[in-house]
Amino acid sequence: MFEQNPIFIPGPTNVPDRLRRAMDRQTVDHRSPQFAEMLPRLKAGVRKVFNTKDAEVLFFPASGTGGWEAAVTNTLSPGDKVLIARYGMFSHRWIDLCERHGLDVQIIECEWGTGAPADKFAEALAADTAHEIKAVLVTHNETATGVRSDIGGVRRAMNSANHPALLFVDCVSSLGSMPFDMDGWGVDIAITGSQKGFMLFTGMCIVAISDKALAAREAAKLPRTFLSFDDMINANAGGGYPYTPPIQLMFGLEESLKMLDEEGLENVYARHYRLAEGVRRAVDAWGLKLCAKSPELYSDSVSAIYVPEGFDSNALCAHALEKYDVSFGVGLGKMNGLAFRIGHLGALTDVTVLSGLATIEMAMADLDYPITLGSGVAAAQQFYRTTAGASLAKAA
Repeated sequence: MFEQNPIFIPGPTNVPDRLRRAMDRQTVDHRSPQFAEMLPRLKAGVRKVFNTKDAEVLFFPASGTGGWEAAVTNTLSPGDKVLIARYGMFSHRWIDLCERHGLDVQIIECEWGTGAPADKFAEALAADTAHEIKAVLVTHNETATGVRSDIGGVRRAMNSANHPALLFVDCVSSLGSMPFDMDGWGVDIAITGSQKGFMLFTGMCIVAISDKALAAREAAKLPRTFLSFDDMINANAGGGYPYTPPIQLMFGLEESLKMLDEEGLENVYARHYRLAEGVRRAVDAWGLKLCAKSPELYSDSVSAIYVPEGFDSNALCAHALEKYDVSFGVGLGKMNGLAFRIGHLGALTDVTVLSGLATIEMAMADLDYPITLGSGVAAAQQFYRTTAGASLAKAA
């Protein structure tokens, strides 16, 4: 194995050599002036990506699930009510986490392939005249179905009900790939990870916290130790950490922020749209359908694609890996066996996406799918060659 083939799962994503080199260095003392000088630079850079001026930014050695738990345990108490819609595997898992922490979870059940139902949130919040709902939890980009939800619409629903609940948003598979407006959308806690749009290895969860959410710590009674906002904020104030930080990932994050700045966030978002649109045109040429129910829901970081009736999407992904040594995302939850996923986020260009489309086409042809070999690649090629390109800046 040459280990040169890209992966097309929605995270962890491909790690550019430039970032691998940034992390491949001797460690430093996390109680040294060198570390203390780096920490505020990282916070300032990440605030730009979250699109927030003043939110507190914390870095925990964890994945995005750690961020979910940090958001819940630092702001809520046992028995508190939270409102969340279930429309994919990751909203489902967040529900499970809340229930395990003894919260009263009010669930709005939605069809998978749809997004956060702002209208139903508005109804539930308007009915909550006693303001028992303490937080609304939303997955911005549902990785299982390739659906992006309208967070601004959820905030407008909350405002229309004049409800004081906090707004927590999982933007793990959207931040750094699609526009995110923490301040404009009134998000109180936004959660992401190192392994998606930041193009790093897994192991660091990044949490941005509004003043309103920080104030909720005073009344919160759920236990927290490793994920304590207080411990992290107090240690960071002195340039340190409450325990050993993920230093190599922080070196990588500093370089990742430079890469995003060099390309320009608007160009990053335009590149992801182009890559995604090429994939969507390939799907249409194959005669297949996306899980996302309508264009305004289409994700620019991952596409979930139904296989034809009678075919097994898990077998397709297994075949692509075994024969061509390329990974695609399997179907999760209700999508298990019914859909496969193409991740098109992070360190990818037109050329790398075309290689993925060609590979999955060969795998489908091998398994006698009713497609024409080359049709999807040609559709994506036509789109890429006739639209303005935005390539990854200085990825090497």
